[in-house]
Amino acid sequence: METLFAQPAASVAKPKAKGQWATHQTPLIRNCWYVAALSHEVTRDLLERTLLNTTVVMYRRLDGSPVVMDNRCSHRSFPLSKGKLEQDNLICGYHGMVYSPLGQCLGMPSLPNCPSHARITSYPVQERGPLIWIWMGEPDLADLEKIPDTSWLDSSDWTTVGGQFHIRTNYVAMHENLLDQTHFGVLHAGAVGTPEYARSQLDFKVEGDKVFISRVLKNSPPPGIYGRPMGLEGKPVDRYSDSRFESPAGHIAHARIVDLHARFEGKSEFRVNITHLFTPERQNSIHYWWFNSRDFDLNDEEVSAYLHQESQTAYAQDEDALNWIQATYDELDEPPDELSFGPDRPGLMMRKLLLKMAQLETKTTKP
Repeated sequence: METLFAQPAASVAKPKAKGQWATHQTPLIRNCWYVAALSHEVTRDLLERTLLNTTVVMYRRLDGSPVVMDNRCSHRSFPLSKGKLEQDNLICGYHGMVYSPLGQCLGMPSLPNCPSHARITSYPVQERGPLIWIWMGEPDLADLEKIPDTSWLDSSDWTTVGGQFHIRTNYVAMHENLLDQTHFGVLHAGAVGTPEYARSQLDFKVEGDKVFISRVLKNSPPPGIYGRPMGLEGKPVDRYSDSRFESPAGHIAHARIVDLHARFEGKSEFRVNITHLFTPERQNSIHYWWFNSRDFDLNDEEVSAYLHQESQTAYAQDEDALNWIQATYDELDEPPDELSFGPDRPGLMMRKLLLKMAQLETKTTKP
């Protein structure tokens, strides 16, 4: 375990050190469980989506279980999403090749015998709560224990709102954005961050392939996204927050707000779980899903509507910022020299981990 503490004014990385970190040009990591789709998106209608530079087709078997396969017929590369389902099998719309959910060709109208060597890749998938997870790396490494725990998303103890974006950015930049809390009070001024929060002590540690960050801010008014639905606008609260780089597939964050003047009058603690999940579409674009889960006013539709609107607005601001940064990177032949400072250390450690993962995959897949 490596434990480090960020000092806000300290510069920690000079341009010559940039080769230590993952950038927007680092190869995508495939040995990871990523979100392929929300559960409600996958039906008996064929759904096409590009994940990790690979276009796939998704559907459900008659028993409801999800299937994700390469969206390319092995014969002439016709997109299978333009075909049709017959029972659990997928029929190519060009020459009629029949594929089982496992990707094996079962027959072709113009041939008397089945071309048994014809097959396409069918990926390991797991449906948990509102999410369908996919493993697009080495199949033998698809350990179900590595799927991030997001059990609160379908728990009756929590109420969740959520949304999704398609963002023109590399997932390294998205990971760094989520570990960078100093932009809250600038990019999301008035809604998510406060000046006091940006100046509060940031602690972080690295454990294995995860990066954890935490802050404690006592006796200070909460930001609007918490203050209004909790009825705490302008009131002093103790604010405890933590976030972690869970895996290349996303981040999990928690917030606990303690009302200093309601301990003996009513509810004094409010908890929020924020779940950020994203899957690279291609090298510099991602599918992004966000969820805001709370343990208070579970049936209050006005609170849900407010949290949805404020969250959606904040993440749209992130989308704009990341799109603009990516546009700058696209004009360059190599990653630019950039200054980094004390609060950037969690993001740099995350980028170091991502680079290590990518290099390990590249090494093990070379012939």
